[in-house]
Amino acid sequence: MGMNLSSGRKGKRTRRAAMAEINVTPLVDVMLVLLIIFMVTVTLPAVGVPVELPESRAAAVEEKPDQITISIDRAGVIYIEDEAVAAGGLPSALEALDRGGEQPLVVLRGDRSLDYGRVMAVMGELGRAGFTSISLVTDGSVSAP
Repeated sequence: MGMNLSSGRKGKRTRRAAMAEINVTPLVDVMLVLLIIFMVTVTLPAVGVPVELPESRAAAVEEKPDQITISIDRAGVIYIEDEAVAAGGLPSALEALDRGGEQPLVVLRGDRSLDYGRVMAVMGELGRAGFTSISLVTDGSVSAP
């Protein structure tokens, strides 16, 4: 006497039920990488001209999308955004700037080793070109005395 212990399905393979869970581990990995990239790029300086800023306890300047950044490096070379301006060519370079409808904010970054007269000469040219809103950028990492 022989007994058949099988369930009656001969030769048929059983199907597994569809998995109803979502694996979020790859999503979390991608989001963490994007967060790290975002944090690194936000902390990079907006302008690529290396300038050692003077120290101050002044409040931080709010960045605006239509601002114009002018930098003066240690050697006294003037940059509008990342482009160097030829010696004596600042007035014509300022005239060539697209101002749009209203007066843009000018952010002036000067190296701490510069002569005060050099910075004032640039500010005078900015004023003569009609730029009336000028912010001076400093390093705000100074602690209280």
